[in-house]
Amino acid sequence: MVKQIAVIRGDGIGPEIVDQALRVLDRIAVLYGHTFHYTDVDMGGCAIDKYGDPLPESELKKCVESDSVLLGAVGGDKWNNVPGHLRPERGLLRLRAGMGVYSNNRPAKIWPQLADASPLKASIVAQGIDFIIVRELIGGIYFGEHKTEGNTAIDVLKYSETEIERIGRIGFETAQKRNKKLCSVEKSNVLDSSRLWKKVMHRLAAEYPDVELSDMLVDNCAMQIVKNPAQFDVIVTENMFGDILSDEASMITGSIGMIPSSSLGATACGLYEPIHGSAPDIAGQDKANPIGTILSAAMMLRYSFDMPGEADAIEHAVSSFLDAGFRTADIMSDGMTLVGCQRCGELIVRSLQKI
Repeated sequence: MVKQIAVIRGDGIGPEIVDQALRVLDRIAVLYGHTFHYTDVDMGGCAIDKYGDPLPESELKKCVESDSVLLGAVGGDKWNNVPGHLRPERGLLRLRAGMGVYSNNRPAKIWPQLADASPLKASIVAQGIDFIIVRELIGGIYFGEHKTEGNTAIDVLKYSETEIERIGRIGFETAQKRNKKLCSVEKSNVLDSSRLWKKVMHRLAAEYPDVELSDMLVDNCAMQIVKNPAQFDVIVTENMFGDILSDEASMITGSIGMIPSSSLGATACGLYEPIHGSAPDIAGQDKANPIGTILSAAMMLRYSFDMPGEADAIEHAVSSFLDAGFRTADIMSDGMTLVGCQRCGELIVRSLQKI
């Protein structure tokens, strides 16, 4: 099978972690007889330096015309003082909107080898952490009107029934493939947009009688994720709440460097990226953890390319890496062997076998 992959290395540690993911994909291609063609795309700070724009139309076009997109990370202190509409992160928002990817799926799963790395009590971790946050991605306050008038700043939070319904269906369908439990998270005791969210979710529930729907206020959800994460299977929520909760969820699993994500819309062309940032403080030092990016590549194979066996092979290789006692700096613990970014990728590639 031949697939065209747009590759956005981005800023900071982005190029380092993406390079390791591409090594893994190259090995998968050999093992399974596929061909992956890579098209480099400039986005973020590097695009600002090169074009004066965080995502020029010509670069966005490469992404839209690909079979899927693999992204490292964008941003950094270097571009903190550029105008808001030109910040590196604006390129990411433009990319999501341009690709029409409205559903961001972020798993929060603790690898058994890293149970001791979780900041939660062992008794809580022992109950299990394995849930997915389905986050609406191209609506809400991030895509509303933004303006400053004198000493007053205004950011508009707006959702339509159509936007809520399409992400709600993703939540229900994801729950159907797991343990059939869906928790809808909002702030309906305060926000009109959340009251509409809750109304639409309950209307949809009638179409999915096999899924148990519950409601939770976002502040309570933030507490429950650290108090009793085992209660969750699938969480569906709006853009800003999902952004915050998914970062919280990633930390209870031991390291943000381990967490992949997928962003999908109406087509199979998706955007795949680790959920961590560009970490400019360690860029170029071979200290970054590439596993989140490698697992994002596995999600690409599973969800966009219909290659579940290949995705399983990558996940098994990561597990073998951890079983062997290797750790990058962010997940290092006593008695383990510290490795850098390149060595991590090398060892995972070496563990890859066709299954």
